[in-house]
Amino acid sequence: MLNPHPTRYAELNGVLHDLVTEARVALGESFVGAYLQGSFALGAGDQHSDCDFLIVVRERPDARQEAALRALHHDLPHRDGSWNRHLEGSYAVAADLRTTEGLGREWLYVDHGWDQMSWSTHCNQAWTRWILREHGITLAGPCPVELMDPVPEDVLRGAARAGLDTLADDVLGWCPPTIAWCQRYLVIQASRSLYTVRTAEVASKRDALRWVMMHADPRWRPLLQQVLADRELGWEPDAPPRPGSLDAARDFAAYVAEVA
Repeated sequence: MLNPHPTRYAELNGVLHDLVTEARVALGESFVGAYLQGSFALGAGDQHSDCDFLIVVRERPDARQEAALRALHHDLPHRDGSWNRHLEGSYAVAADLRTTEGLGREWLYVDHGWDQMSWSTHCNQAWTRWILREHGITLAGPCPVELMDPVPEDVLRGAARAGLDTLADDVLGWCPPTIAWCQRYLVIQASRSLYTVRTAEVASKRDALRWVMMHADPRWRPLLQQVLADRELGWEPDAPPRPGSLDAARDFAAYVAEVA
């Protein structure tokens, strides 16, 4: 039985119904369950969010199943509507998901809005697992706590610390520094990492920014307020960062690496 109202958006609920129904047909007996993680699971999903899903399968899709899933996700973004172009997620192998020993294994993945799938570790991370187990929204199947063990605090904190020293260079290596969205993304990622290091939990983008405003050095509040206020602008490839904001974002990332 499918959850009829997993979000407050009727159109998105319809898209998720189609996704789960058609994925279940493609997978057959291998289908275990379907879930929302990410911002919607954390209670922060809105019209500016992508919709992060995870579909759990008994075993790695075989050639027929993979072809059917690729055909589904090639078609979905081209259907009428809006939310069908804002899905992102993976097909998680149940044995990989059970314990953190399966972290970092590749799952069949579709990026936000794309119509091509790839094998990726994108959704097989400590923070995505924590969100799924602690706050995941069930679309179909058993409760996530029945499928996976808790994510240990040290694993979650370690994942948040990893890469902080090179965060700015890593982000701006794939996200052009000439685009305002990339400046905001850098600040958000640093904020979420700091939140997790301090609390051993995962927060939404919005809640992490607000938490850092309250708990970090007050000198960063103008930067954090700018990123929070500009979030609704979304991806705009021709919009440059506000003057001085990229340097401030780099400095903030260095601050987080030091205090974390």
